[in-house]
Amino acid sequence: MTQARAKQQRDILVTSALPYANGPIHLGHLLEYIQTDIWVRYQNMRGQNCYYVCADDAHGTAIMLRAEREGISSEQLIERIREEHQQDFAGFNIRFDNYYSTHSEENRQFSEFIYRKLKENGHIATRQITQFFDPEKEMFLADRFIKGTCPKCKAEDQYGDNCEACGATYTPAELINARSAVSGATPVEKQSEHFFFRLPDFEDFLKEWTRSGTLQPQVANKLAEWLDAGLQEWDISRDKPYFGFEIPDAPGKYFYVWLDAPIGYLASFKNLCNRVGIDFEHFWKADSEAEVYHFIGKDIINFHALFWPAMLHDAGFRTPTAVWAHGFVTVNGKKMSKSRGTFIMARTYLDHLDPEYLRYYFASKLTAGVDDMDLNLEDFAARVNSDLVGKVVNIASRSAGFITKRFDGRLGTVTEQEKLKSFIDAGEEIADFYETREFGRAMRRIMELADIANQYVNEEQPWVIAKQEGQDGKLQAICTNAINMFRLLMTYLAPVLPKTAERADSFLDAPLDWNNRSQLLENHAINKFSPLMSRVDMAQVEKMIEASREEMVSATGGQPEAKKAAGNLEPVADEIEFPDFAKVDLRVARIVKAEHVEGADKLLRLTLDIGHGERNVFAGIKSAYGPEELEGRMTVMVANLKPRKMKFGLSEGMVLAAGPGGEEIFILSPDSGATPGMRVM
Repeated sequence: MTQARAKQQRDILVTSALPYANGPIHLGHLLEYIQTDIWVRYQNMRGQNCYYVCADDAHGTAIMLRAEREGISSEQLIERIREEHQQDFAGFNIRFDNYYSTHSEENRQFSEFIYRKLKENGHIATRQITQFFDPEKEMFLADRFIKGTCPKCKAEDQYGDNCEACGATYTPAELINARSAVSGATPVEKQSEHFFFRLPDFEDFLKEWTRSGTLQPQVANKLAEWLDAGLQEWDISRDKPYFGFEIPDAPGKYFYVWLDAPIGYLASFKNLCNRVGIDFEHFWKADSEAEVYHFIGKDIINFHALFWPAMLHDAGFRTPTAVWAHGFVTVNGKKMSKSRGTFIMARTYLDHLDPEYLRYYFASKLTAGVDDMDLNLEDFAARVNSDLVGKVVNIASRSAGFITKRFDGRLGTVTEQEKLKSFIDAGEEIADFYETREFGRAMRRIMELADIANQYVNEEQPWVIAKQEGQDGKLQAICTNAINMFRLLMTYLAPVLPKTAERADSFLDAPLDWNNRSQLLENHAINKFSPLMSRVDMAQVEKMIEASREEMVSATGGQPEAKKAAGNLEPVADEIEFPDFAKVDLRVARIVKAEHVEGADKLLRLTLDIGHGERNVFAGIKSAYGPEELEGRMTVMVANLKPRKMKFGLSEGMVLAAGPGGEEIFILSPDSGATPGMRVM
């Protein structure tokens, strides 16, 4: 017996990670909210007492600086972004019971309460640390707000902790010509007192909690590696100026955004409780029998599965029943890309396509694991058209017309009892798939039933029966059977396709009731059928991609976004004489092998065939390419660059690439006909 049927009714609180109030929602974000919304809608369909809350993550230096650039207050910025986020979520039929903000009085109170508890129990430490300081802006600088020349490869405009060109890691002090990305001033070192959460105090508790079934096995295994390596104290403070909550009894010190962000779950739910009369303590007291689930991305596991449960435990709250992580979204097999038009904003999608298409496609590929998901746009169109339009909706469209025209819109008696019983019984298997977040398996099972229903209609051929004299009873029964099959399919799809389910409900003039699905529609009047869903038009998909490209150009003024955001558009380098350029030996090379470099976040190791032997080259292009994309491909390399000894081995050249960095890196490829070793003129 599944957990879904083990209790009469369950009290469930569900959250998604809080989107940062510094920009719009995109398709990568939407995977999580759609996944969560489907699970919550399923629980509510089964009669569970399930609440879904979320909020904007509204604090931090980035928000403060953006508000300053726009000439508005931080409060005005976060309120505007929150409204935009809510509009985007509503557009995708994501239904929250409460959508709040971490910049709230409830969040301030909970943050201070938890902090005081940690301090009373001896889990807060203070000490002096040295940081870089912007003397012009009079603020301390995080590594990402420091830029300069890489000390390893001399690439310019690199961040303060790693080089996107060669993959080297370093400290801001090692940067050449370091400057503040905020003001352009040269940063200086300065000391400041910081507050630390003594996370190592909770090592034994966390070793037990992370192995208690609250996490997916892959996640628990990864956390075990971190726990075995030893936990570090966590810096939970930031110096003014900072947009956030001031730490009690510490003027000029603020809670780091990641301390109060998860506390926003408590705050949003408390706000809901106060508005509608829910017992907050019932859900969050230490011995609560209610269930609390967090849906998150795999990149923020450490905050939700180490810091968060430790803070809750020490402050006397219950810990989550489970924390469920998902992977990232790629588009057409690659990271979402602004230049390719595949970094698609929620609003851009809604301007061109039905949101239920994406909800179904994501559901069809979602599992309970943490693997990344690829949104292949051709497969997306084909699957939606085949499954939803060609199979499910087709059942109703092929049967409803006969009922309307020949029987005054009234169904007859079901004659395929056994076949329909198999559809009803399948509901328990599909329920198990929803409960365990195996949505892809649920969709496949539903489509298997849709195939059976279509096969039934094909075999019975109501369009033939309709032409035969004296066969009205048989015709009405065939269509009644098919309409009931359709109703069961739409009941099972309702958590994924809420708007289509509403239209089906209106057409059938009967609710899609999972728990009472065995009550078939017989001698029941239905309404005239109207198309429930149109086919995906690839022309609209292409328009969406083109609109995404245009948005990127508009947002950056035609310049690489990373440069424009920092306000540092680099001029062309100083001129050189032709003899200097002539010294550079550019050769066509075939990438024989590409592989990840253990311990390097940015590098790939390439084995290059240059016509008279092979070269080993390390290239900082991992953020844009996977090894499988590169092997066998032609590129251009600097063949006479002096070999350079790196931490990971000897690099015997350089592959030429262009772009602003990150996922926007494009290796140069010669036209067809080029062969390894050919000189590039």
